[in-house]
Amino acid sequence: MLCVFLTNRFFPNSQGSGIPQAIAARQLSDQGSRGRLVSVRIAIGKILLTLLGLLCGASVGREGPTVQVGASIMFAIGRMSPRRQPGLILVGAAAGVAAAFNTPLAGIVFGIEELSRTFESRTSGLIIGGVIAAGLTSLAILGNYTYFGSSAGTLRVGLDWLAVPLCGVAGGLAGGLFSRIVIAVARGLPGRIGPAVKRHPILFAMMCGLGVAACGLASGDTIYGTGYSQVKAALDSGVPLPASFGALKFLSTMFSTISGIPGGIFSPSLAVGAGLGANVAGLFPGAPLGPIMLLGMVSYFAGVVQAPITAFVIVAEMTNNHAMVIPLMAAALIAYASSRAVCPEGIYHALSKGFLAKAAEKTPG
Repeated sequence: MLCVFLTNRFFPNSQGSGIPQAIAARQLSDQGSRGRLVSVRIAIGKILLTLLGLLCGASVGREGPTVQVGASIMFAIGRMSPRRQPGLILVGAAAGVAAAFNTPLAGIVFGIEELSRTFESRTSGLIIGGVIAAGLTSLAILGNYTYFGSSAGTLRVGLDWLAVPLCGVAGGLAGGLFSRIVIAVARGLPGRIGPAVKRHPILFAMMCGLGVAACGLASGDTIYGTGYSQVKAALDSGVPLPASFGALKFLSTMFSTISGIPGGIFSPSLAVGAGLGANVAGLFPGAPLGPIMLLGMVSYFAGVVQAPITAFVIVAEMTNNHAMVIPLMAAALIAYASSRAVCPEGIYHALSKGFLAKAAEKTPG
């Protein structure tokens, strides 16, 4: 409740992951409208309020917020050159992804595939330069690391490969369902519920917080935060996650996202996918747990963001597992197709339309 109050009162447009705001800011031409979506003020609020959400146990990540923070910083730098601002916002956003996961390739791919949805030769050099700068800064502060450590596991020849389409379909459908729910709440639920949520955002945040707390109690306090430690421990030890982890993480992330607090869905989505993969691995006795968890991670992530190339690149890069590239690619493609059957539009671009509509209302003429 406090987080939503501070967001609405002092840092409007800092809610959610921040990626839709960065996408919308690139499409706007008015400086004032851009500044309401990406600014130094919003960047400061984004950092503080995302930390507050994590400290309170919200199931959110820091990776999406770094996109808006990076875009805000580059917007401020580019104020003297409005023509170049869309490219600079793209650079800052891509650098945010690269720095958050120490995944430079994923930052570049995400910038092209999802943020801009086109390849522009005039901005490619800027994107690479921005990612290099972000990567060097991350290396200077944290050193060279792999987000989930190095994983050398791979699928055995034979029945293990059936986990690829199984994870792809299950992860894609679940990811599409998550996106559809979040988009529906953002646009306003039908009947009296939608207007009531808009009129009483803090009360709605309280209800969402209670939902997260209930999931936390049911999970034995394992679904709070990003889910990073639980997933990394399972990958390192080979001990499966609890059977209910994926479902409870899904619910807690949904409650956290629709509540209106600042926070990303990258890391929580990977955690949900890891739980799904662990459940699927139980259907294949003797199969290595790690590779099937990776399939679940890439499938659910691709289902949520509907960016299959980014999905398999980011998972392969954060685990340093090149032997799994082909099955990860296949799972991401299947998940993307499955997700589209449930949610025809990607979550970030769908949410960005709301910010564009609000900007149009506030722009004179």
